[in-house]
Amino acid sequence: MKDHYQVLGVNRNASDQEIKQAYRKLARKYHPDINPGDKAAEARFKEINEAYEVLSDQEKRTKYDRFGSDWRRYEQAGGMGYEYGGATDFSDIFETLFGGRGGRPGNAGFNVRMNGQDVEESVEITLEEALNGTERRIQFANPNGSPRTINVKIPAGVDSGNRVRVPGEGAPGMNGGARGDLYLVVNVSPHSRFERKGDDLTTTVDTNLFTLLLGGKVQVPLLSGKTLTLNVPEGTQNGRAFRISGQGMPIRRSGRQGDLYVTLKAQLPTQLSERERALFEELRRIREETPA
Repeated sequence: MKDHYQVLGVNRNASDQEIKQAYRKLARKYHPDINPGDKAAEARFKEINEAYEVLSDQEKRTKYDRFGSDWRRYEQAGGMGYEYGGATDFSDIFETLFGGRGGRPGNAGFNVRMNGQDVEESVEITLEEALNGTERRIQFANPNGSPRTINVKIPAGVDSGNRVRVPGEGAPGMNGGARGDLYLVVNVSPHSRFERKGDDLTTTVDTNLFTLLLGGKVQVPLLSGKTLTLNVPEGTQNGRAFRISGQGMPIRRSGRQGDLYVTLKAQLPTQLSERERALFEELRRIREETPA
């Protein structure tokens, strides 16, 4: 079962208003009336409603934060609380059912150890941070409501949709069970100059007409902040792409990097002097008189 917070795209410490806003936005997007006949949208709409039904109810949300996807099972077990010693809290119910305090004699043999649920949190990073790796200070709520903060290293080369696992930082276990894991779901924000395609990068560089015609050198800015000199051969067509190896994104766990593809875009002069106009007209006459 998907994490309800992930379904709505909010953090675990999101306010009621943030949850409501996220729900309304997603419900409008995936509503069956907007997507007639789209089974995927229909399934997504159902998930969104199920998540909102739990997270919009403070009592249900508290139980969900504590017990994860098993919260309904504990809720159903709550009806047996009076039978087993009058337990009123879910932890009491669990303990009385499986051998804790307040239970009937002989239940201690059913003391069940349960590992904690895994937790997912979304994190947004820049393309530069994806290039070099970065660190994020993550804050979320403990099951008892107290704040919890940890520092997480995000490795170089991550892409949108990648999950960074942090062992032992998820929900706590029960009866000595291990904590679950924390997973950071990465989203890399768009860049104004570079576009990522897998492990490669693409960019466009404005180049004057004369360099394309006669050849020359063009300075290419890199994502790292450095620049690289590209040798442009004479007669280069507008829109031609050049591959620069090893200047793309790091390929995780390989020690290599993808490539950078640079597209040259002709930048035409807009204001010509009389002398320049005369020369261009002369060039045009020459070209028209030259046999193909």
